[in-house]
Amino acid sequence: MSEASARKAPARILVVEDERDIAALVAYHLTKEGYRVRTTESGQEALEAIGAEKPDLLVLDLMLPGFSGYDVLQELRRRPDLADVPVVVLTARRDEADRVKGLELGADDYVTKPFSPRELVLRVGAVLRRAQSPAVAGGGRTLRAGAIVVDLNALRVEVAHEELDLTPTEYRLLVTLLERRGRVQSRQQLLENAWDIHARIETRTVDMHVQRLRSKLGNHGDLIETVRGFGYRFRAREDE
Repeated sequence: MSEASARKAPARILVVEDERDIAALVAYHLTKEGYRVRTTESGQEALEAIGAEKPDLLVLDLMLPGFSGYDVLQELRRRPDLADVPVVVLTARRDEADRVKGLELGADDYVTKPFSPRELVLRVGAVLRRAQSPAVAGGGRTLRAGAIVVDLNALRVEVAHEELDLTPTEYRLLVTLLERRGRVQSRQQLLENAWDIHARIETRTVDMHVQRLRSKLGNHGDLIETVRGFGYRFRAREDE
């Protein structure tokens, strides 16, 4: 297959949902957008399907029987060969704990039930775009902040000469903050620049990803400062 053909190949999406009506609804709307869609009804089936063919994105219900969506998400993020698979979780509207836990475990975005199929399709498209083109255009440029080094060409992050395992969303968030270091970025600005999401949505998504990114940066995580009432800022060079 030529490079041009490969670029045109439809993204493979695995929908993991135990309610068949919802799974069929999601699959219908995603297929209508041109995606290749497969559905499974349990977490265990999902892992088997992922093992057979790695998807480009997972739409994952959290409340699955037996091996839950949390378990699937944790397993994906634990395995180096699957850690970069983007995940959009489906969760109950009233249960904030579900959303927070899903984001803490590394979900890229979430859609609450009951959901708008159009919104879900838009969220999936946005997550896919940033996962497939995670770099902020750099042509080989390198960003540095103390012990943190980001190679924009290789999409590689090192801290104190140790490579950091970041998801595509965490990578874009770090690059966005580094590119604008010293300047406060509102949560909405980060959603638009790092997430490619322009709708007005709950910004807890940003907070949870910043928390995960700080954790992965270890002792250097405090370089990402919280500016109360506004958003976040990567500490300016002269303040390091």
